[in-house]
Amino acid sequence: MSKPFFNAWLGAGLAAIVLLAAPAMAQQSKYREGLHYFKIDQSGAPSSDGKVEVIEAFSYMCPHCNTFEPFINSWLKRKPEHVKFTRMPVIFGRGTWELYARAYVAADNMGVAEEAHGPLMDALYKEKKIMRNMEELAEFYSQFGVTASEFLGTSKSFAVDATLSRNQRALQNYGVNGTPTMIVNGKYLVQGSEAVPNYDTLLNVVDTLVAQEAAAMASAADGEASNAAEGR
Repeated sequence: MSKPFFNAWLGAGLAAIVLLAAPAMAQQSKYREGLHYFKIDQSGAPSSDGKVEVIEAFSYMCPHCNTFEPFINSWLKRKPEHVKFTRMPVIFGRGTWELYARAYVAADNMGVAEEAHGPLMDALYKEKKIMRNMEELAEFYSQFGVTASEFLGTSKSFAVDATLSRNQRALQNYGVNGTPTMIVNGKYLVQGSEAVPNYDTLLNVVDTLVAQEAAAMASAADGEASNAAEGR
């Protein structure tokens, strides 16, 4: 596929996405930067695959994240296809938080993180079953098609160490200081506050920013397509 044709196709596709996202964009006047969401000073690189990335910064040790689970699950069922969702566990220098963050990254590397995510929340908050070391966590994850020994080995791997370090640097650059926090396209941070008093509002702000980013991407793609066509 030639680049001009690809850019034109991408622009048309994102334009259609913007039309579908119009209701969320209509709310834009309701939400203000510095009040309902914050511009990230050290913005990360937006996704390069034509999708708007939304990150949930969370911890299994955060009861608010457990309360947020039904809301984020409902949002995941209705999110647009052009949204790429990622969970990123935070540590904040706490040993237990690091234990569970390492377990999540190991599970993600083994392809079982999402399948096990809800059950682990339930084990912690409904069954009151606290796993206090990696051996106990490995036993828990062994329910999902991996062996405890494989899980333990992965949890100690260089790949997991590198991902944890990279994620914590990113979270620090994003300015995450509490959980749950949502980051939209590496540019905007949304979290609970007096102006964002509940999780429905928080996700409405996220939807608005997603629509805004999709519109900007559509405009940029359309501009690139026009420039390429003029240069032929």
